[in-house]
Amino acid sequence: MDELYSGLERQLVKLGDRKNAGWKVGLTSGQARDSMGVGFRPFGYILAERVFSTGTQLPFSEPGIYGLENELCFSFERDVGGDADRDDLINAIASVAPAFEINEQRLTPEATLQQRLEDNLSQWGIVVGEGRQLDWSGFPFDLLSVDLTRDGEHVETVAAKNHIDDHFDSLVALAATLARFDRSIKAGDQVITGSYTRQRIVRSGCWRGDFGAAIGDVEVEFS
Repeated sequence: MDELYSGLERQLVKLGDRKNAGWKVGLTSGQARDSMGVGFRPFGYILAERVFSTGTQLPFSEPGIYGLENELCFSFERDVGGDADRDDLINAIASVAPAFEINEQRLTPEATLQQRLEDNLSQWGIVVGEGRQLDWSGFPFDLLSVDLTRDGEHVETVAAKNHIDDHFDSLVALAATLARFDRSIKAGDQVITGSYTRQRIVRSGCWRGDFGAAIGDVEVEFS
């Protein structure tokens, strides 16, 4: 485990003095969950220059280099310390929005776990929809599902139940892990908590992820 934490430390060295807009919580869903050890939830940083609004157009690159994942994006209105519990996290949240995480394939399949962590868990950027303000303490996140389409054609539907960790448990884990490196969730940060869908970008097109009426939808076009 010490080697994994050293990978996170090298990740932060790479971040340097570049402005980050928030964090991702890794390994919280699907086959990726616990893939680096039971309960290990590493973080990745999100560069401020790579936060885009829903409907944005991005240039299409070589097929398969980029991927996208539907996620929820939590925006924070106040700081959160490393000893924060579930209620502390809930009370610090300003809004929740539908989002895409965009990943970039930068490593070879032979990369070590430490190299994956140092590489920021392949994070490239995020596309964020409209934030919603609800009573998140009682919101049934486990009943959510997302419908993913490309150019209006259905690609997949993924339900949260039995697929993704409780979002607030993930945020508690993030706060505790960041504290090991004298970092924390700050007011204004945006945090994504794990993937519902996973797709590679193999051609141009418009992608849409719809989480339903309570959360809304997000779009991004590769052209």
